[in-house]
Amino acid sequence: MNERSDKDGRSPATATQITVGEKLRHARRLQNLTLKSVADRVACSESMLSKIERGRVKPGLDLLARLAETLNASVAALFSEPESMGVVVYQDGERPVIEVGGNAEGVAPTILQRLVPLADGRLLNGNVHIVPPGGVTSGTLIHQGEEVGFIVEGYIELTVDGKVSLLGAGASFYFSSTLPHSYRNIGTDTARIVWVNSPPY
Repeated sequence: MNERSDKDGRSPATATQITVGEKLRHARRLQNLTLKSVADRVACSESMLSKIERGRVKPGLDLLARLAETLNASVAALFSEPESMGVVVYQDGERPVIEVGGNAEGVAPTILQRLVPLADGRLLNGNVHIVPPGGVTSGTLIHQGEEVGFIVEGYIELTVDGKVSLLGAGASFYFSSTLPHSYRNIGTDTARIVWVNSPPY
C-alpha cells in the first residue's frame, strides 16, 4: 500500500524535504556579500534574511524571486535537485515538498508538492499548490513564461493584470507570466491546485 500525504499536504518521511536556506547563504558568500547588503537590496530585515538562511522562516515566492535576482540565480536553481533523470515517477506521499509563505498571524505556509524535478535544462515546472485558508502570495509576481492551472478542490481568488477571477473546483486558467499575478485562498477549506509553468520559475 502506498504511503499517503498528511491532510495538510506535508509528505511523510519518505519524501524529500527541499530547503533553500543553505543555497542562499552559499550564493551570498560566493559573492562576498553581507547579510545587510543583501537584505537592503531585497527590502527585508537582516534578521529576517538570517532566519531564512537558517531555515527558520519560509519566504514567500516574491521575496525568493528578489533574492534569486540579487544573487544572480533563479528560483528554479534554488530548488533544483542533484539528479536530472529522464523518467520520474512519484507515488502518493513521495513527492518532494517546498513550503513557502505563512505568517505570524497564524496562516500556515503554502505547500508545493513537486510534480517535475527541478534541474538545469528543464522546460516545465509543475507543482500541486496546497493553499491553507487565508493563504496568499505575499506580493505580486512577474516573470517570463506561461502558466496553466486546474483547481482540484477549494476556492481561490486569482488576480492577473488587475482582473480578479473567483475559481472553484473544476475551473482552470491560463495566462502569460509577464502579467502581474497573485492568488489567495478565499474559502474556509484548503485549496489544491495543479499548477504548471514554462520555463521553470
